[in-house]
Amino acid sequence: MKKMRSTKLFLLTLILVFTETIAFSQSETWKEKFQKELELFGHRNWILIVDAAYPLQSKPAIKTIFSGEEQMTVVHEVLNTIDHSPHVFAEVFLDKEIDYVPESEAKGIEAYKTRLWEVLNGRTVIKDLHEDLISKVDEAAKTFNVLVIKTNMTIPYTSVFLRLNCGYWSPEQEAEMRKNMKK
Repeated sequence: MKKMRSTKLFLLTLILVFTETIAFSQSETWKEKFQKELELFGHRNWILIVDAAYPLQSKPAIKTIFSGEEQMTVVHEVLNTIDHSPHVFAEVFLDKEIDYVPESEAKGIEAYKTRLWEVLNGRTVIKDLHEDLISKVDEAAKTFNVLVIKTNMTIPYTSVFLRLNCGYWSPEQEAEMRKNMKK
């Protein structure tokens, strides 16, 4: 009887390990998850590329994934993918605090900023207080989805906030149309 129980237990354990292994091997990479989200996202959705200490937010519309990669790799990959998406473009927001974090307190901040500006490659960047950016994301999440991609970055105020806008209809076109509607 004991032998039968141990055989059943052994088989059950094997089945569980096998099932978990299959599930693990079929799990998506952060890039695959991001790509699926981007296909569904449009104007007013946000994508955040954040440091390791960024909080897990509780709103159901805010989905967090962990990349396990270096932040600049993720920023570059995300921006490159968005740049090749015909339906959206990204408005870039950074923490205003990044300009006030000294190298003596956060080793690597200066090198990070240099690399970040290279990756942002002349894009318009809006700097706002970190708490204000989180509030904007929180407000947007009342109606729209937000994707947060956590990285292994351990330097403060290095989050990159991307608000998506329509890639085939500019804010100027929208303003002109609205002006014409009033005529």
